[in-house]
Amino acid sequence: MSTPDPSAGLAERAAALRQQLHHHAHRYYVLDDPEIPDAEYDRLFRDLQSLEDAYPGLRTADSPTQRVIGQVLDGFAPVRHAVPMLSIRTETDTTAGGAEAFDARVRRELALAEADPPVEYAAELKFDGLAINLRYEDGVLKQAATRGDGETGEDVTQNIRTVNQIPLRLIGVAPAVLEVRGEVYMRRDDFDALNERQRTLIAAGAKNEKTFVNPRNAAAGAVRQLDPAIAARRPLSFFAYGLGEVLGWAIPESHSRLMDALAAFGLPVCADRAVVLGAAGLTDFHRRMGDKRDALPFDIDGVVYKVNSRALQERLGFVTREPRWAVAHKYPAQEQMTRVLDIDIQVGRTGKLTPVAKLEPVFVGGTTVSNATLHNEDETRRKDVRVGDTVIVRRAGDVIPEVVGIVADRRPADVGEPFDLYRRLGGRCPVCASPIEREEGEADWRCTGGLTCPAQRKQALLHFASRRAMDIEGLGDKLVDQLVDAGIVRAVPDLYRLGFANLATLERMGEKSAQNLLAGIEKSKATTLGRFLYSLGIRQVGEATAKDLARHFGQIDRLMDARVEELLEVKDVGPIVADSIRHFFDQPHHREVVEQLRAAGVHWPDHEGTASDAPRPLLGKTLVLTGTLPTLGREEAKELIEAAGGKVSGSVSKKTHYVIAGEEAGSKLDKARELGVPVLDEAGLRGLLEP
Repeated sequence: MSTPDPSAGLAERAAALRQQLHHHAHRYYVLDDPEIPDAEYDRLFRDLQSLEDAYPGLRTADSPTQRVIGQVLDGFAPVRHAVPMLSIRTETDTTAGGAEAFDARVRRELALAEADPPVEYAAELKFDGLAINLRYEDGVLKQAATRGDGETGEDVTQNIRTVNQIPLRLIGVAPAVLEVRGEVYMRRDDFDALNERQRTLIAAGAKNEKTFVNPRNAAAGAVRQLDPAIAARRPLSFFAYGLGEVLGWAIPESHSRLMDALAAFGLPVCADRAVVLGAAGLTDFHRRMGDKRDALPFDIDGVVYKVNSRALQERLGFVTREPRWAVAHKYPAQEQMTRVLDIDIQVGRTGKLTPVAKLEPVFVGGTTVSNATLHNEDETRRKDVRVGDTVIVRRAGDVIPEVVGIVADRRPADVGEPFDLYRRLGGRCPVCASPIEREEGEADWRCTGGLTCPAQRKQALLHFASRRAMDIEGLGDKLVDQLVDAGIVRAVPDLYRLGFANLATLERMGEKSAQNLLAGIEKSKATTLGRFLYSLGIRQVGEATAKDLARHFGQIDRLMDARVEELLEVKDVGPIVADSIRHFFDQPHHREVVEQLRAAGVHWPDHEGTASDAPRPLLGKTLVLTGTLPTLGREEAKELIEAAGGKVSGSVSKKTHYVIAGEEAGSKLDKARELGVPVLDEAGLRGLLEP
């Protein structure tokens, strides 16, 4: 009598689990549209893992449990490509001329006359990663290989199996052989997270760890790891874009339909692709993707054009091992190497001190760059950038050029010392000579000059005059630039000394504009303590905190003299904010600015809205403003409500106590009526404000 097979019936269960896990992995990693929670996926995975551990015969090559397997290798085995992995020609003309030249060549090779219809092209992105050939046999991933020299690559199967986007089994198709070609890359957010983890490991004393210069290098390094466990910890992604050897499957008649078919098989295919007509269509795609380039979550260095029809591709054929029917149309390089001539320190409009590398001029990102930011002292020291180093400079779109890393093997023997910002400046602001400081836990050094530092002057004036601060109408960026550059305004109090004669000397300043500005400055003298405190630009003190401080202290002198312990008694003021306020008023030049502004006539009611001196009839009440009130502006009404202890919300809910409605009230009024929230007009609001 034979012993019953204990695994009988379990093979079907294992197959069903594999199918479910493949389906949900595709939804999560490729479509970004999961159907089940992570916990449920983990449960299914554990069920399959338990089955395979109990019955190893159930384990298959395409099982999701086999993504991270294999021993550490001594090296990679060579793989002879059944169909060579050829490169395509690069069009270095980054203007519209590059697309026009390619279209002209194609039309010439196809013997098309000027009157013939435009050629149809498939246009797609040129990813900045590592080319990979995936070999599927009977629908199951059997091998992955690098491009190598085009004829022979390296077997990196065990590392590619760790890339969750790459299916271990194709969906709905199982040809004898289907080789899929594409690009392994690393998303920018994954790259940043990886480098952050690396920095943490390095800080903890881990050996043989390093940060990476760019996503492409990080991706290539992960693919060529001899230890698959390390590769599995590197966040890689994949896009398919073509075919190698194919047996037992009818290839679609156009490239665009091929991409649709690969996507249907469960392979990730980039959505930023299009079928376009002629040179005009290619040029438009190149421009649109160039505009979108910096917003993409991954790096590209150009776009690729392919004649869409496979029949026309065959007619065009190859020349010197490059297809005539495809071309890469580049964008200006975003990274280049150059040498650091010096490191300067710039003082920003908020007092932040930024080290800037002075470079040998280099053409990068479409322009000549001679300066690049080093962000702060910590970043400069982490990258170990020193005067004399050869560095990699990156410029993407309108982003300020930055130094992303050094080229260590080009460091000269006489390179300077590690960067030390404080020692470099002697502890003083290079613009105003005020002491510099760095708060605990912060990366940036700052100038303490604040309102009196010339480098911060323009920003201080714009903030002081802004609508939620002193609300000086007509004092915008261009006028502030003129006033400061002409030496008319050197500090905030100088605004209240302006006269018509000063303004008349400015470009495009007419008589009426000058009168309006002077009237706006005069009107701003009557303000509230909360607005005044906010206008000073105290670090960590926003509009709401300024109002809380005004309500609590009531008088500017009480606030300026308050101890940290007293500041901590104010609503929502914690140790960091309290220290910042105390530090601001400890600077004699800041107190002098306050005194000069008061002497110029800036004033506000004492004891305004303090809990101890003024009634707060709306304490604990939430109100919503909608529409235009007859005499009160939106900000004025908000200030009155907050001074009375109320809170102004932007949306109506069951927790709203009153809706104050004016003319042209919109959906908020409808919502209030729907929820039964009391609706009042301006007169009703004033009634609520009465003690």
